[in-house]
Amino acid sequence: MPKDFKRPFSTENPYKLVFVCLGNICRSPTAEGIFIHKVKEAGLENYFYIDSAGTSAYHIGESANSKSQATANKHGIHLPSKARCFEYADLEEFDLILAMDSENLSNIKQLDRKNRFEHKIKMMRAFDPTPDTGEVPDPYYGGLQGFENVFQVLERSCDALLEELQPHIKQ
Repeated sequence: MPKDFKRPFSTENPYKLVFVCLGNICRSPTAEGIFIHKVKEAGLENYFYIDSAGTSAYHIGESANSKSQATANKHGIHLPSKARCFEYADLEEFDLILAMDSENLSNIKQLDRKNRFEHKIKMMRAFDPTPDTGEVPDPYYGGLQGFENVFQVLERSCDALLEELQPHIKQ
């Protein structure tokens, strides 16, 4: 029987989640920044370990895309991450792995050849109250409105995710 992804957690045993997209410069660092901000606003930063990664190695070491940063900054959100590649060790390390689209989900699952970690791999929009296609669109080649749209999708999804995780905090 698969474990529930909503295990109890505390300051001694924080809940570890990672947001994953393709290059780790647009969607996943935006989700990471939004979730960090919301967790801090709620005074829960000691209960979470929050990260982001990409399924490709295209942008390792780079900061978030300038349009992602500008959009996040407009909303008072800082994007602190540097791009890194998602790897097998992340499957073991994190309690919840959130893919932005079905291609990211497939790439993550390819690393999990024995299906040991399937219970903790989810689509980000599984938490969106209005999930539309179920995928967070890639804004990379779109204009600023595409980045704003992605921000709104991720903000809604992060709100719902935090709401779902909060009852599992052991204080």
